[in-house]
Amino acid sequence: MFKYLAGASVLALMTSGAVLAQDHDHDHEDVTLYRVFVGDHAAPRVTVVDLEAHEHEEEGHDHDHEESETWTFDTTGQVKLFGIAGGSVVAAVQSDNDAVHFFKSGISFEDHGDHSDIAVTAPSAIDTVLTGPRPFHLVDHGGSVIINYDRGGYAEILDGHHLSHGEVEVTRLPQSEPHHGFVARLGDHWLSTVGTPAPAEGQEALPRPGLQEVTIAGQPVGDLATCTAIHGEAFSGAYLAAGCKEGVLTATAGEGGVVYNMLEYSADLPQGVTTGTLLGSTGIQVFLGNYGPKGLVVVDPVDAPHFRYIELPFRRVDFVLDPAKPAEGYVLTEDGTLHRINLLEAAITGSAKVTDAYSMDGHWNDPRPRIAMAGDDIVMTDPNAGVLRIIEATTLEEEDTIKVEGKPYNLTVVGGSGVQH
Repeated sequence: MFKYLAGASVLALMTSGAVLAQDHDHDHEDVTLYRVFVGDHAAPRVTVVDLEAHEHEEEGHDHDHEESETWTFDTTGQVKLFGIAGGSVVAAVQSDNDAVHFFKSGISFEDHGDHSDIAVTAPSAIDTVLTGPRPFHLVDHGGSVIINYDRGGYAEILDGHHLSHGEVEVTRLPQSEPHHGFVARLGDHWLSTVGTPAPAEGQEALPRPGLQEVTIAGQPVGDLATCTAIHGEAFSGAYLAAGCKEGVLTATAGEGGVVYNMLEYSADLPQGVTTGTLLGSTGIQVFLGNYGPKGLVVVDPVDAPHFRYIELPFRRVDFVLDPAKPAEGYVLTEDGTLHRINLLEAAITGSAKVTDAYSMDGHWNDPRPRIAMAGDDIVMTDPNAGVLRIIEATTLEEEDTIKVEGKPYNLTVVGGSGVQH
């Protein structure tokens, strides 16, 4: 069964909330704060919202949201947002505009063993902007932040600690061919997807063949691990996993180098579809992936059965794992219903209507809701309504809405709990 991960921290990179507790004790107070970064679907901007504490019904108050402090930052184009460097920085990747902006989140933590100190300041833009041909996948793991440039044939590696201090220092890792892929750090090893040469006129492009260890200079090390049409990557415990035509490829750092294992799709899964997006749990060694438009699959990298399928009633819009409850996740379907997923049972354990329907027909980048976690809450963008919806994870009931100018689309939330001196 799944391996529980001892000492997993859920303080940083969770999603939505506010100052939920401020207990004074001599010269410090306990603070829980979440800050939401929201990208607009059309306008080149990022809006940042501090979420405030929700008042409780048992105290005799309603749930109206008080005015939250907001900040707005200009970008070059539409953004995909990533909380990185322990949540101290947010990266805004603009694939269609060949740019990556960085923002200091204004929330940072210092670990003291039995507790973490939290420092809170206003968010701010980092002056250095990276440019390159179609940045896309961003991988933050092992202290390195890595951005793949799909049309450049290279990835750029940044040190997460330096980035948290506003220092953007780049090391370029060359790849064999420009392609839609990723580079990831696994212990002391660098792994890169492998592209295929551009097809000759009249020939079809070949799918990406797999994953290979490389040096920091991009030179291949060891054999290519086959993973046809490789796409998507996630970490959980000791494992890196990626989706393939054949199954899910896992990689671990062994004494003699990187150890690969192909988990082939089982015969009882729906045929003709694959996994291309994976999320890794922070507290259980397990992954949750997409599997066709109306399905999810729970992936156990160690024990059989490696795949357990969850059929959804409608097509999937977005899904997320709960860092604080590692056996749970949430998925929004196109009818506007939010479902709670139990990974141990591989089953839906609760559902509630949370927004109007958003059809999955049309372009993949049409404005549709995105969801993220923030402690005990789920934060959802609702582009057509122009709001953020704050949903209590236990009950799936809406607690609050916050108006956001334009069409709020992609989001990330950083924050957590700590002691403020």
